[in-house]
Amino acid sequence: MSEHAELKTGPLEYRREDGPLTILGFWIFLAAEVVLFSTLFATYAVLFGRYGDATPAHELFEMPMALTMTFLLLVSSFTCGIAVHMMRKESLKGLVIWLIITLALGLGFLGFEIYEFVHYVHEGATIQSSAFWSAFFTLTGTHGLHVTLGVFWCTAIIIQLIRFGLTPVIARKTFIIGLYWHFLDVVWIFIFTAVYLIGMVV
Repeated sequence: MSEHAELKTGPLEYRREDGPLTILGFWIFLAAEVVLFSTLFATYAVLFGRYGDATPAHELFEMPMALTMTFLLLVSSFTCGIAVHMMRKESLKGLVIWLIITLALGLGFLGFEIYEFVHYVHEGATIQSSAFWSAFFTLTGTHGLHVTLGVFWCTAIIIQLIRFGLTPVIARKTFIIGLYWHFLDVVWIFIFTAVYLIGMVV
């Protein structure tokens, strides 16, 4: 069997010989991302409450906004899972439709996050106003940048699916963006709990 030969059975994303190795490499990349976000969470915990003269978090954080962003991201993770399910059924149309829905929900999340940041800056809470707000914007902003990357990545995959169809290579890329999207969802759950919920009551 040649280096890039395709298998006849098994999930589509694993049918090329280099598929499992590529997916394993992405899991290792996600482990590095866990280290990155763990460092940002630890920094946030150390700087929590150090507002200086800036406005405290509990005066600015709004539960409806945080819940809306959480709802959008959780639902997008669900729709991304359906997209992968459609891929396993080799339904190109279903896969593209659910990826577009995932993309729209991700854009909705980013829209609310940008609105939130602008609102905080308008209220005087900037990345330079205190140690707490510096840690907050760094942590949530890093997550937002990752979601932005995921949006561009997902868009590129949708374009490839439309142009070239559902091949083992594109299926592998789709599976990997699914892993990435679920990872961002898990990180957000920690942000929602550690940043917003605790910030509103402490």
